[in-house]
Amino acid sequence: HLLEKEVAGKVRAFIAANQTTLPAAGAAKSPEPPAPPKRQRYEERAKAAKNALAARCLELMAKKKSNLSVAADVDTAEEMLALADKVGPHVVVFKTHVDIFDKWDADIAAKLQELAKKHDFLIFEDRKFADIGNTVVSQYGGGIYKIADWSDITNAHLVPGPGIIDGLKTVGLPKGRGCLLLAEMSSKGTLAAGAYTEAVAKAALEHQDFVMGFICTNPAAWTVPMPPGLIHMTPGVQLAKGGDALGQQYNTPADVIGARGSDVIIVGRGIIAAADPAAAAAEYQKAGWEAYEKAVAGN
Repeated sequence: HLLEKEVAGKVRAFIAANQTTLPAAGAAKSPEPPAPPKRQRYEERAKAAKNALAARCLELMAKKKSNLSVAADVDTAEEMLALADKVGPHVVVFKTHVDIFDKWDADIAAKLQELAKKHDFLIFEDRKFADIGNTVVSQYGGGIYKIADWSDITNAHLVPGPGIIDGLKTVGLPKGRGCLLLAEMSSKGTLAAGAYTEAVAKAALEHQDFVMGFICTNPAAWTVPMPPGLIHMTPGVQLAKGGDALGQQYNTPADVIGARGSDVIIVGRGIIAAADPAAAAAEYQKAGWEAYEKAVAGN
């Protein structure tokens, strides 16, 4: 009998330890996954920036209540300067492609710098450097355009490897410049995605003294969170979603700043092709800022 009692006790203990029960109605559910970190305000993020120009850009965004960049993809230097004067009050970054023009000289550069000072915006020459370090040193600091002399911001592909950052840095850092790395692009079929984007993010973390952020399309989907001092700028923005015949894909300010987690909307044709570019810029400024306020409020 003692043996039977001992066996019976072990069986009961085993059953008690291994039985499963359904949760009672109304019982507490398993805890929800932690919410993503709350979006910080631009002025708070400026304090975390390791690149002086990134800090200045974030402070300027807060001061002007604008996260708008206009892409000045026009045909002549005269059109570019006229556009800068019209949209200047509404933008934080004025993006140029000066190799489109049939002429360029120090006088044009000086006039653009005067307009940047007048309207308080940063100049971004969208050069998309993509060569070895030794070559980009000459392209950035010399040649016809002498980009480093007048452009606050430039950008680069990481296809050649991190040596391109080192090369650009030798020219730009002593002048107080900043570089954006192309992590993603807004064109259909882009190869700047996945592992390439991750490699770009990693390179930025290692060069925060000169790299001020990224050209990207969906930073909210990145697996590695980026420091608050790095800025995300997104091209291909219009007030209505869509695309063009050459593969450009457009997203709205609310989507880019809100759901996609970017910081700066880059607008081209939505402003430069408008009958009144200044009024269009004001409209985009308002839309971008409202999306930002909603994002930092956690809505």
